[in-house]
Amino acid sequence: MNPLLQPYKTVFETVPFESIEPAHFEPAIKEAIAQAKAEIAGITGQSDAPTFKNTIEALERSGKLVSRVSEVFFNLNSAETNEAIQAAARIISPLLSEYANDIMLDEQLFARVEEVHTRKDELELSTEEAMLLHKTYRSFTRNGATLRGASKERLRAIDKELAQLSLAFGEHVLADTNAFHLILEQEEELAGLPVNAIEAAAETAEEMGHKGKWIFTLHFPSYIPFVTYAKNRRLREKMVKAYGSRSFTEGETDNRVIVLQIAKLRHERAQLLGFETHAHYVLQERMAEQPDKVQHFLDELLVSAKPAGEQDVREVAAYAKELDGLADLQKWDFAYYSEKLKQKKYRIDDEQLKPYFKLESVVAGIFEVAQKLYGITFHLRNDIQKYHQDVRTYEVKDRDGSHLAVFYADFFPRKGKRNGAWMTSYRSQHVLNGTDIRPHVSIVCNFTKPTAKTPSLLTFNEVTTLFHEFGHALHGILAKGTYASLSGTSVYWDFVELPSQIMENWCYEKECLDIFARHFETNEAIPSDLVERLRDSSTFMEGYATVRQIGLGRLDMGWHAVNPQSVTDTAKLEKELLAETELLPWIESSNTSCSFSHIFQGGYSSGYYSYKWAEVLDADAFEYFKEKGIFNEEVAQKFRTLLSAGGSVHPMTLYKNFRGKEPDPKALLRRAGLLKQEA
Repeated sequence: MNPLLQPYKTVFETVPFESIEPAHFEPAIKEAIAQAKAEIAGITGQSDAPTFKNTIEALERSGKLVSRVSEVFFNLNSAETNEAIQAAARIISPLLSEYANDIMLDEQLFARVEEVHTRKDELELSTEEAMLLHKTYRSFTRNGATLRGASKERLRAIDKELAQLSLAFGEHVLADTNAFHLILEQEEELAGLPVNAIEAAAETAEEMGHKGKWIFTLHFPSYIPFVTYAKNRRLREKMVKAYGSRSFTEGETDNRVIVLQIAKLRHERAQLLGFETHAHYVLQERMAEQPDKVQHFLDELLVSAKPAGEQDVREVAAYAKELDGLADLQKWDFAYYSEKLKQKKYRIDDEQLKPYFKLESVVAGIFEVAQKLYGITFHLRNDIQKYHQDVRTYEVKDRDGSHLAVFYADFFPRKGKRNGAWMTSYRSQHVLNGTDIRPHVSIVCNFTKPTAKTPSLLTFNEVTTLFHEFGHALHGILAKGTYASLSGTSVYWDFVELPSQIMENWCYEKECLDIFARHFETNEAIPSDLVERLRDSSTFMEGYATVRQIGLGRLDMGWHAVNPQSVTDTAKLEKELLAETELLPWIESSNTSCSFSHIFQGGYSSGYYSYKWAEVLDADAFEYFKEKGIFNEEVAQKFRTLLSAGGSVHPMTLYKNFRGKEPDPKALLRRAGLLKQEA
């Protein structure tokens, strides 16, 4: 019996992870697709004239089993993968692409959708129903419903190939990340490194059969402390070059050809569908709307950011020369010397802050922040099945005690988990037969693991990462809509980062930090002067960081807002695209594109700019909280209304309903210290 195909007889109908094996996924997907096709046939085969209910709503309700199985599968492939799951992915991904195309290219189905769409003005639909109709019709036209013959078959072939290439890209990056180990045998090579980083490296070494040595890896909790604190410049260089060369070396895991293939296929697909480029195709469904608008936005930011970034580099270079006589500041030096300069200027560093950020305390604190803002509470549950022993499971309740959601938290790195941090879900909120089906939401991070001697102590950057992903989770948890495809985080991608990025602002407020920032040994609250120095340091190197983000946004658009068919050299194109935003000497052995999972594996192609775009929104929105109080009930309720609406309303309408006006782009520059406060 395949547990994926049975009703989940678990608490809150959560995923029965303990019963699921990799071998269950392929047959489950095939059966789910067969059932979904039967549901589609039921829509197209009926004799009744097309209506919103029997066509648009029926289509929205179809394929639920496909969604359920694929959400479990792809979440595990990111967070707890293995060879069996990766092998299954190579079979399942093309099947799902073909299934999606079967729906989008079904001429009978599109004819019914089109007929309902032509009568939209006379149907008296609610705002949410009208949005569902608009998105349904648009998804068909954007996915080839108007194509015929050879064009339609070519689209199918492209989508199948893109699915396979994206999987291969991710597997290669993960393989190269896992393959590199810096094995140290001499204690003097550890100079400058924090005690907990050394302890973690010793434990990693012991796990790998190198007891008495230290192993550092390219996973962030190991990599970031090393390049930030290791005194040995040669070893920092080795780590930075290894990280930058992932999937950019000759061999089976090289992604250079795959990057070219993905870019060219995306362009061909966009042209088939009547768009100038892939970016034009993507941005039709974004707030930015056009590539020119994105480029203008990035260019405008660069005007303020580049002089500040250049000054940041000059300042670090001067300090490196003063401190160690270093005459040639390189990329493997920047984190090390900027951290030392930060300590000098603000008398603050991660090692000073980390004792106040014990993971369990920060988690409890973030739950209290959510309660103060929205009245919701989190309750640890040990009866919810999990896919790994490290995962923590919670029931979320609303202020009246009613069940609101299930929340999974997966905090620590391991071999089967990709780098980074993300939010995802196993079930989206929706209404079915009058019942509000509540969501099952998860955040996945890669924080410093506890050692035998020390609990998991977070860097301040890890604290903001946790708040960021928790903001995404709140977007899903507080969802209150009818249709899953419009629920929670199902919004424009240049709007989806607002709920996450705004949460980071609370990390700099003493009123918030006092809730959870206590020394793990003494229970002493974080000192006021430390909070002040933390806030003062918040714009340190902001010019450099902003230029880097602009560079990544331009790199993304450089692959997708032009015709890439004549491109033959991945490295050459990248070097040209990043020339204006490179503030430090280029490393010839490094390449960002070949491991740029956001745009070649994730969903951010033509959308990486959205991080900065959403920062405009979150900076402006938090100014409103600051005006009224960071836990002001009225403002929080307005923001909860924005969160709960999901994608049922256009994001600019939602934002103006919350703020009373459109966002002010200068809010971002003010917060970043790139524009002086106006008198």
